[in-house]
Amino acid sequence: MLDLNLIREHPDVVRAALRKRHDDESLLDRVLELDKKRRQVLQQVESLRAERNRVSKEIGRTKDAAEREAKIAAMRELKAQLDTLEQELRAVEGQLHDVLARIPNIPHESVPEGVDERDNVIVKTWGEPKTFDFDPMPHWDLGPMLDIIDFERAAKISGSRFYILKNDGARLQRALITWMLDVHTREHGYTEVYPPALVRSRALFGTGNLPKFADVLYKDHEEDLWLIPTAEVPVTNLYADEILPPGRLPIYHTAYTPCFRREKVAAGRDVRGIKRVHQFDKVELVKFVEPERGWDELQSLLANAETIVQRLGLPYRVVLLSTGDLGFSAAITYDIEVWAPGSQEWLEVSSCSWFTDFQARRANIRYRPEKGAKPRFVHTLNGSGLALPRTMIAILETYQQSDGSVIIPEVLRPYMGGQERILPPK
Repeated sequence: MLDLNLIREHPDVVRAALRKRHDDESLLDRVLELDKKRRQVLQQVESLRAERNRVSKEIGRTKDAAEREAKIAAMRELKAQLDTLEQELRAVEGQLHDVLARIPNIPHESVPEGVDERDNVIVKTWGEPKTFDFDPMPHWDLGPMLDIIDFERAAKISGSRFYILKNDGARLQRALITWMLDVHTREHGYTEVYPPALVRSRALFGTGNLPKFADVLYKDHEEDLWLIPTAEVPVTNLYADEILPPGRLPIYHTAYTPCFRREKVAAGRDVRGIKRVHQFDKVELVKFVEPERGWDELQSLLANAETIVQRLGLPYRVVLLSTGDLGFSAAITYDIEVWAPGSQEWLEVSSCSWFTDFQARRANIRYRPEKGAKPRFVHTLNGSGLALPRTMIAILETYQQSDGSVIIPEVLRPYMGGQERILPPK
């Protein structure tokens, strides 16, 4: 959420940001209108409260019964007026909060302006896409052939956009998750947490998923519980409504969780394979830092995610998202996309974002720079380190061999009991 003082004092900055994002500028106008109305009503409320206190003191000092009764009657009328105005104030404040919550973050100055993903900018490439002396298979053919992915039985029990990993497919994913967590905790300085996969709506509001993206989330209809779309949600909210003491920052967390998304926006797209599904696994990286450290922390976060892709030997590119493709809460985002030779496309396996204080304001996460200092909002960052199953897709399609087998990346072999290949069933 943006600072209301920023909107009030520099509306031109916010309007320019909305234009760059191709978002609804009327939201800003509505915020300014409601903020003006709120201050007007608040002034009336405070005036009546002061009058109430004055009259109350006079009643206590009044000896004459008739005069006293007249003042009490006036107090009743004043109280009725005050009750009405306080109700109006609460209503205006609620409306202001709701509209303010729908304004996206201001893009960082380095973010290129654009309409959609076609305006994203490739800022780095690593490795060369592998060439084959045979036609590489897409994973939706390769997986069933190796008996490691089962689409038919998944559809039978859960419907479309679900899949079952089995045999060496399940082992490969488990190996990936464990190895990635080990790298991030042992080498990159993250503390591992395992959070709940169900959260309250307050947590989703804190990260910016609610109210804007309610239609792509799964909700329990009897309780205020939602299935998480990413570990970013519970991990970011670990420190909601807290003031972190001096010296506590930075905080780095990594978490493995299942993730759940309805994929309504992808209706009719990517229906084959495991690229865009309702349930998937992911290792997430989340940072809480001091504001002046934000840019450097973003670069190190990106480097942490890149390390994983490089050690897997997967060619990739880093893409700076344009304003038209930038997420609601993010000020800047770099995507890491790996090449999938069977599917013949680049697949996003990580989005590394800096949210400035946008999420911290929504979740009320603050820190005290030094003893006795006024609390400030932290800056939050997160990125996948990495997301599955797209990492699985890239591994299977990149390391497939002409005999139908798949070579297991060397870094994963210790996590698979020394196994070097996934072989077709005999």
